[in-house]
Amino acid sequence: MDTFTFLAIILLLAQGATADVGRTNRSANDQVMRGGIIGAIVDNSSRFGKEQKVAMDMAIMDVKKKTGQSCGLNMTTSQTVVAAWDLINQQKVKAILLPHTWEEASLVAEIGNQAKIPVLSIADSTPLWATKRWPFLLQASPDQNAQMKAIAAIVDSWEWHQVTIIYEDIDSFRSGVIPYLSDAMREIGAEISNLVALSPFDSSSLSTELERLKGEQCRVFLVHLSLPLAMQFFVKAKEMNMMEKDYVWITTNPFTSLVHSLNASIISSMRGIIGVKSYYPQKDNHFQNFHTRFRKRFSFENPEEDNHDPGTLAMQTYDVVWTVCLAMRERSNGGQQLLHKIMLSKFNNVQFFDRKVARAQIFQIINVIGFIGKSYNELGFWSYGKGFSKTTDDRALYNTSMRHLRPVFWPGGPWTSTPRGWTSPSTAKPLRIAVPTQSPFKQYVNVEHDPLTNITNYTGFAIDLFRETVARLSFNLTYNFTPFDGNYDEMVEQVYLKKFDAVVGDVAIVAKRYQHAEFTHPYTESGLVMIVPVRTKNSNRAWLFVKPFTKAMWVLVGAISVYNSFVVWLIERKHHPELKASFFIQMGVVLCSAFTTLFSLQGGKLSSNLSRMAMMVWLFVALVLTQTYVANLTSILTVRRLEPTVTDVESLRNGNEMVGYSIGSFVENYLVEVLNFHRSNIKTYDSAQEHADALRRQEIAAVFLEVPLAKLFLAKYCKEFITAGPTYKVGGFGFVFPRGSPLVPYVTKALLNVSESGRLRYLENNMIASEKCSDGELVDEMSRLSPSSFWVLFIFTGSTSTISLLVYVVRKKRFGHKIIRKLALVVMRHWRHDKKTFPRKVHDKI
Repeated sequence: MDTFTFLAIILLLAQGATADVGRTNRSANDQVMRGGIIGAIVDNSSRFGKEQKVAMDMAIMDVKKKTGQSCGLNMTTSQTVVAAWDLINQQKVKAILLPHTWEEASLVAEIGNQAKIPVLSIADSTPLWATKRWPFLLQASPDQNAQMKAIAAIVDSWEWHQVTIIYEDIDSFRSGVIPYLSDAMREIGAEISNLVALSPFDSSSLSTELERLKGEQCRVFLVHLSLPLAMQFFVKAKEMNMMEKDYVWITTNPFTSLVHSLNASIISSMRGIIGVKSYYPQKDNHFQNFHTRFRKRFSFENPEEDNHDPGTLAMQTYDVVWTVCLAMRERSNGGQQLLHKIMLSKFNNVQFFDRKVARAQIFQIINVIGFIGKSYNELGFWSYGKGFSKTTDDRALYNTSMRHLRPVFWPGGPWTSTPRGWTSPSTAKPLRIAVPTQSPFKQYVNVEHDPLTNITNYTGFAIDLFRETVARLSFNLTYNFTPFDGNYDEMVEQVYLKKFDAVVGDVAIVAKRYQHAEFTHPYTESGLVMIVPVRTKNSNRAWLFVKPFTKAMWVLVGAISVYNSFVVWLIERKHHPELKASFFIQMGVVLCSAFTTLFSLQGGKLSSNLSRMAMMVWLFVALVLTQTYVANLTSILTVRRLEPTVTDVESLRNGNEMVGYSIGSFVENYLVEVLNFHRSNIKTYDSAQEHADALRRQEIAAVFLEVPLAKLFLAKYCKEFITAGPTYKVGGFGFVFPRGSPLVPYVTKALLNVSESGRLRYLENNMIASEKCSDGELVDEMSRLSPSSFWVLFIFTGSTSTISLLVYVVRKKRFGHKIIRKLALVVMRHWRHDKKTFPRKVHDKI
């Protein structure tokens, strides 16, 4: 015998099987009904109980009127299990309809299972295990768990990142919202910042809980309460000025489905609430007919109620009674057969699948406005798998954002802007921001305490950037810097433990720290580099004399020189007998003159003005080229060519070399776990100066620094050290906040604005400029001279020589044909007779 059976027996013995349980017999003089009798347990004191009673009576009357079938209905207002035993044993009901809450339904489910009587629950949510434990239990109302996805979609629409859940401290409300909402929030990247459980039996704690919530940053509240408790809650929230600007209140179906029943004085305390409730097609003829008749009957039976409209739960109850009556049209041999028939029956929106009605697919989004004549506006709908829409017909346009629905009346009035969903702490509690004191690079963050004035000064690039970022926020953010003397991982953990609200400094974004905190967009370049000393490259310098000019330059100088020499030789050969020597001698003269600085023929002078003109320009160009060559060669010979002492990480590991990193950094674990260094080969240093001294003493062979720190280090020691090897991909620096902090998206946006405005680059350049040093240029292709530097001179001398040559040829034109013909005959004759003496004989003939 389990707990439920034992409880039922005890109560039955205490009250007696014939006790008056407040039942109302609707069985028409106890005549035997062809269809049987339906039992129902209702709470006649609640709004839903009143709606439920009217809906069931209407269903029984309509079944008889439209089908001729007489179904009995026995209702009891008692909420005890004794009432269920009485309905089964005394009233001989064939099925039982249970109250609205699962707590009440679960007590009766065991009794129905023992008696093999179908029990239909119209609770919002029935646990998954319930129908397996009690085979005769049916969930007769659509499961509302899908509404948590609708709520998550609302949160995502307005870019809120945290939600506080306020729920009734009963099992069905805990299991019916928290697991499903947690999953839905995780899908959109939002978090549940707080869980607040309110007792349905003790309203005295409302002020205490609301006061605590008022001091929190999160301003988005999901209220999952029953109607009576929700009414008390919102009245108290109104008294504490929490229904004002910047607050967001979202309600679920247990309250929203009955908000139409509230009077004006209560509604006035709830202006601005966004509600999610199950949807019933109100334009349907079935609903319209039901709605008209329900209002008339409900107002007659409950004149004390201000609003006579039915809620969706009343319509669902009406459909459930119809479904059971249809299943009882033929007499059954027992509860098992009736259970089977109920599961096969279908009426309107009620059809069972695996002993449950299909989950709700469409939810209506409402906005409580609380004005005279209208308690709420219908903003639109959310459909499972589709999104938001203004209508539900075939022409509906769907969108993932609620922003495309009708305008929202937010708490505080329609003129208010969209709430950002959070607020900064009160002025008495500004943000407590940790600043590292052990940064090895004081240019990034520097903490100095003045003992005379007892004032701590915070300076550096990270501090300046944070101040610039805060200045660009759309709201006022108050904060205080607090020095932290510890390593960076410990500092990030303190944010997780809520001892700090943020961290500002040179904190690298790495995966390990994400389990404790959240980062803004990185404000520096990402990466990890190896820095090593430099040395002069001992390369072969024997060919340095050709380095001043490129290959193309050398070829062009040689070609123009030979060309100019040929032109001068051709013009001057008639005036100088020595130029009429053998062919080889004359070719030697041409080549020699091509590289002679001053052209002279054994001290003689040029005889032709044409040759003088060509030579004058040629000598000027040669002078420029000579002087440029000498200057560039001198520069090359005096510049040291530098190279890193270590080129890769493998050589460090193979040589068992010592390496260094900055104190407090994540780099140690990266060197061990990723780059496979032995921990005993790693040393830590407190400052850039210590890094440099250790490298000079060869205490370490290399130091590993994040890219932004490496820039500063090399700016100060650019003549001694250089980066080597690849850049390892790790996160840059970012500001740190607690996980799920609503500040992160706003600070990130402001940080991006600072970057896009150019202010970030300005601050970074100023920081690096303070450490900048100059160094000699290395010998590379950029220092070599090419023809592009002298093309004007080459064109000048080449064109001058060509003009001289053309003028000379024109003057000698009358002798041209004779010379060519004579030259051809001589060549042919001597080539045939004596090939060895051919060149000299040709020359003599010419």
